Amino acid sequence: MTSLLDAVVVGAGPNGLTAAVELARRGFSVAVFEAKDTVGGGARTEELTLPGFRHDPCSAVHPLGAGSPVFRTMPLDRYGLEWLHPELPMAHPWDDGTAAVLSRSVAETAASFGPRDAGTYRRLVAPFLGKWDSLARDFMQLPLTALPGDPLTLARFGLTGLQPSTWLLRRFRDEKARALLAGLVAHVIAPLDGFATSAVGLVFALAAHAGGWPVPRGGSQAVPDALTAYLTELGGTVHTGYEVKRLDDLPPARAYLFDTSPTALARITGFGAHHYAHYRYGASAFKLDYALDGPVPWTAEAARRAGTVQIGPTTREIATALRQASSGTAPDTPFLITAQPSLVDPSRAPEGKHVFWAYGHVPNGWRGDLTDAVERQIERFAPGFRDRILARATAGPPELAARNANYVGGDIACGAASGLQLVLRPTLSPWPYRTPHPAVFLCSSATPPGPGVHGMSGHNAAKAVWRHLRSPDAPGT
Repeated sequence: MTSLLDAVVVGAGPNGLTAAVELARRGFSVAVFEAKDTVGGGARTEELTLPGFRHDPCSAVHPLGAGSPVFRTMPLDRYGLEWLHPELPMAHPWDDGTAAVLSRSVAETAASFGPRDAGTYRRLVAPFLGKWDSLARDFMQLPLTALPGDPLTLARFGLTGLQPSTWLLRRFRDEKARALLAGLVAHVIAPLDGFATSAVGLVFALAAHAGGWPVPRGGSQAVPDALTAYLTELGGTVHTGYEVKRLDDLPPARAYLFDTSPTALARITGFGAHHYAHYRYGASAFKLDYALDGPVPWTAEAARRAGTVQIGPTTREIATALRQASSGTAPDTPFLITAQPSLVDPSRAPEGKHVFWAYGHVPNGWRGDLTDAVERQIERFAPGFRDRILARATAGPPELAARNANYVGGDIACGAASGLQLVLRPTLSPWPYRTPHPAVFLCSSATPPGPGVHGMSGHNAAKAVWRHLRSPDAPGT
């Protein structure tokens, strides 16, 4: 490979592959290099426990993937990507056997909160209903990658979204609504009182109402597999099992994009350490994947129909668990996010069996074992759960970091999603995809809009790259 490529991408996660596709379909020559033997990054599917049980080692449910502005412009269904929708996107069970729910129906969601908060919730989401496409495009292309298409809706969203979620929760009178929304915010693994955390809860809620919280048929691996197939058809190439330790390991190119952590970019390129010196990594996850002899025996009927189940249950318990994990203490009572993809995709497990996915939050780099605390929490809302376990696979921060180099200290968000770093990452700059070298760019979830299998960080970075490639000063022009 001695000819000059237009672009080389390091890392074949959803963002790296999206960036490569965006460049390839504009006529640029692109090659992707991935250290692992398969593509995927945080979107993989493997037999972690027993033969025939296909688990997602990291991401499993994709509300922002199904509603991704860039994925919607790609014919990924031609390459096997099919979204499967559970009857309920999410349930949040309570000790009394009831549950609040996040439904595709606003009315059903509001009704689950009780009469005192139903109207408040409807008023909260009403200005944004039917506007997901424009809102998602504008919200996920910030900052300064494009002018907003619907500035009025974006501004209205910002008035609420920039507030700490603790302010938003005060609008509700009862605990069910507050706790469900607090759980939505907790998906970014950061304290509830942080800047702009209301936006996180609102985005997840609106995504459910607009397009649900689906899973890909066959597992999360279907997303990068479809992107890879599309890229190949466009003339791009993907090289797996190729670890990049230095920039000299890569073929000559006019631009280099890194779907990596800022730390890895600085290590490989030999520059950027000072540029990213203030970038912070956040709390980690402790992840468990289960092979089960039957469905999870939830007490709450709604949880038996939901693709995702949040286990808190109260706002205070959620806030305490997040605060402890972020401040260096493993929670005694962890807040859990769980997923049961085999409810809608029987191909994920042998007949009559199920796969189940759960994680709680722990400090960055923590080396303990949270298994017992996690299973006590699940048993609290699903008595008899342990009796259905055929096998389990555990992954704490060290194992997560070993599986994916972007998860520094086990931080699956590739950087703390708290404070200004939630929206201004990896540096306080209007050009977050650029680096100190004019031909090197960052395209991972360390850049806006941040974590999630949506490809928008790759899309936004690709915009910066093709402007660079069209510049008369760019090499090879």
